[in-house]
Amino acid sequence: QDAQEFSKLFMSLLEDTLSKQKNPDVRNIVQKQFCGEYAYVTVCNQCGRESKLVSKFYELELNIQGHKQLTDCITEFLKEEKLEGDNRYFCETCQSKQNATRKIRLLSLPCTLNLQLMRFVFDRQTGHKKKLNTYIGFSELLDMEPFMEQKNGVYVYELSAVLIHRGVSAYSGHYIAHVKDPQTGEWYKFNDEDIEKMEGKKLQLGIEEDLAEPSKSQSRKPKCGKGTHCSRNAYMLVYRLQARERSLTVQVPAFLQELVERDNCKFEEWCNEMAEMRKQSVARGKIKHEEVKELYQRLPAEAGSPYDFISLEWLQKWLDESTPPKPIDNTACLCSHGKLHPDKISLMKRISEYVADFFYRRYGGGPRLNVKALCKDCVVERCRILRLKNQLNEDYKTVTNLLKMTVKGNDGFWVGKASLRSWRQLALEQLNEQDEDAEHSNGKMNGNAQNKDEPNEEKREEEEELNFNEDIVCPHGDLCISENERRVVSKEAWEKLKQYFPKAPEFPNNKECCSQCKILEREGEENEALHKMMASEQKTSLQNLFHDKCRPCLGSWPQETDELYIVSQFFVEEWRKFVRRPTRCSPVSSIANSVLLCPHGGLMFTFASMTKEDSKHIALIWPSEWERIQKLFVVDHVIKITRTQAAGAGPEGARYASEPQLCPECREGLLCQQQRDLREYTQATIYIHKVVDNKKVMKDVAPELNVSSSEAEEEREENKPEGEQDPDFNQANGGTKRQKLSHQSYITYQKQGIRRSTRHRKVRGEKALLVSANQTLKELKIQIMHAFSVAPFDQNLSLDGKILSDDTATLGSLGVIPESVILLKADEPIADYAAMDDVMQGERGGQGLASG
Repeated sequence: QDAQEFSKLFMSLLEDTLSKQKNPDVRNIVQKQFCGEYAYVTVCNQCGRESKLVSKFYELELNIQGHKQLTDCITEFLKEEKLEGDNRYFCETCQSKQNATRKIRLLSLPCTLNLQLMRFVFDRQTGHKKKLNTYIGFSELLDMEPFMEQKNGVYVYELSAVLIHRGVSAYSGHYIAHVKDPQTGEWYKFNDEDIEKMEGKKLQLGIEEDLAEPSKSQSRKPKCGKGTHCSRNAYMLVYRLQARERSLTVQVPAFLQELVERDNCKFEEWCNEMAEMRKQSVARGKIKHEEVKELYQRLPAEAGSPYDFISLEWLQKWLDESTPPKPIDNTACLCSHGKLHPDKISLMKRISEYVADFFYRRYGGGPRLNVKALCKDCVVERCRILRLKNQLNEDYKTVTNLLKMTVKGNDGFWVGKASLRSWRQLALEQLNEQDEDAEHSNGKMNGNAQNKDEPNEEKREEEEELNFNEDIVCPHGDLCISENERRVVSKEAWEKLKQYFPKAPEFPNNKECCSQCKILEREGEENEALHKMMASEQKTSLQNLFHDKCRPCLGSWPQETDELYIVSQFFVEEWRKFVRRPTRCSPVSSIANSVLLCPHGGLMFTFASMTKEDSKHIALIWPSEWERIQKLFVVDHVIKITRTQAAGAGPEGARYASEPQLCPECREGLLCQQQRDLREYTQATIYIHKVVDNKKVMKDVAPELNVSSSEAEEEREENKPEGEQDPDFNQANGGTKRQKLSHQSYITYQKQGIRRSTRHRKVRGEKALLVSANQTLKELKIQIMHAFSVAPFDQNLSLDGKILSDDTATLGSLGVIPESVILLKADEPIADYAAMDDVMQGERGGQGLASG
């Protein structure tokens, strides 16, 4: 944790542990030594009534922003605050809100006074914490009497410790403590394991101030008088009550003295071990130094003298490390023939044979690579590929000129246009693959051939579709029928291309197209014509089904009929897609009403729900239209709503019955499952709308669970003009085999197809956040802080008129469901950055405790 957070946690732990002791002096030692009291006092301006709230403190947290002296910080901490306007105080005597004043009064001070200087504050512009590197002056003697409510006590304190935070950032740095010995008056500096006594019994902060990183806009250090200090890094100050008599030396109990001596012995043993290890390390270093000094001069191989290749990485370790390196390993630089690969020369170092003999004799390893180690076969292959790459540039110009010539007669060859556009790149990749194959084959000698070859095999499988001229090969392995994808090239151009792609499919100019593809093309044209005719007939026959405005409505039952039929809205949408684009969709051949029924065959919707929230799941059909639908489609289940009316009764006395009837148990299970889905979501989208001047600008849309991209596309599609829809659903004849769905499968189907998308549209002032049902309101406020730069304690959140205030409650328990819109009203910014820093430190401290 941060030093201040650690101080609070440690003090709480110490107090809790000692509170279990039997001795009252020991039990209350923390309170007596560190605990003081102050009171929050509120005075009504109208009647003068004074309200006092007494609170204990273990440290005083002082804001240093805008101050130069410690006493100024204490004065601001105790300053009077006016409660006016919206911040007025409710007076119990006046029984109304009145203007008032509020301030803190110091009632008692502890023997040891801890002062926390709030150097770490929250920057609203960046959304991060920053450190205030400003100088604060403080004296070695601090008189607290002017700040006390009662003036008749001894309140002179002397400085006993200073904690320094070295560094300019709030997220990094180093702590150094300066502590005064109360017996001798000498100052000590504690810097991790280094403890140093300062000279002259004086506190010296200058060195620590100089070590801090300088800031561009850093002000000069002010002059400090005798007995005062100025610091831009002091973070915690500890003052001890000045006593007239020095405290007597306390005799340490024997068992504690024994424990201390035991720890000192262990420490001495550890120091001796470290000294011995260092001695051995120095000895090894000297031996290594002499070895390097002897061999380094003879390391380079002279011209005409025998030499060896050795791994450059191993040689660097030999030079840099004091410990003996591992045996020499040259296998990574070998080719498939077991010799030195020409491309690995850069990883090797040529050294003299004398030094190589010493290395192999001293450290072992291998294989040795001498003057004859370079692989001649790999060099020849490498040169051949380089020549081909150079020749490729010349051949590219030649082929480009040949393609401009007109081909006469049947001497030409068919080549894919896509292949012609990328043949140079394909040839170059083919040459590079040969290089890679040569390198990967080396893996067999290194023992990891499988790891290197597998990615290469996958790469080849992925690139099989990119082979030259295969873009004009039909699925039957013959010439494709589309002439727009190919062109004829001359015999000379084809011969040039065949040099690079000898295995490419060859199709002479007089080659006939694939006969099977021609048959399928004719069948496709016939099917398209049939689909167009079928769509036209169905649209003419079912005009009411095609237009929503012609549909009957349960909310206002039509008088001309007493029965209506029901189909799923999903069927209607997919049928409309086919009618609008018959050439791009297979016809819808069946009506699967089983999705509206439970496993027992009962209806899943009540009459009341079908008029409201479930109306988007169903489509109502006129009786006359239903007769035509039964002739055009295969219907698995007939669902009908019948109205009966008693003689003489008005429209409000009508009764409605469904066939099949409602299944109450399954209906209840569906509602419970829907409610569970809304309370157990993960990574769902909600919207935060920031209210400005208590006005909310937002479209009146109902939030829904569905936020999938597929439905968003359907939503855009539904908004297109009629006749311009782009259907993406293909329903085969197997639709009649749709089986009945369980509750869970019904809900899945409902999410995927039945309901229309009513996704929330964001407006200005809103931002979308990803949340989960099990995260707390406090975690949501932190997300909002990063999105809107509003601190958590400045956020007033509400949902559907309900205030969200319990930071520990989960979003699911608060009724926040996917697509919810939460209103955010931000309080006016406050000048007390230190208060915001408290909140941020508390959050970070909580995370630290959780992780610890």
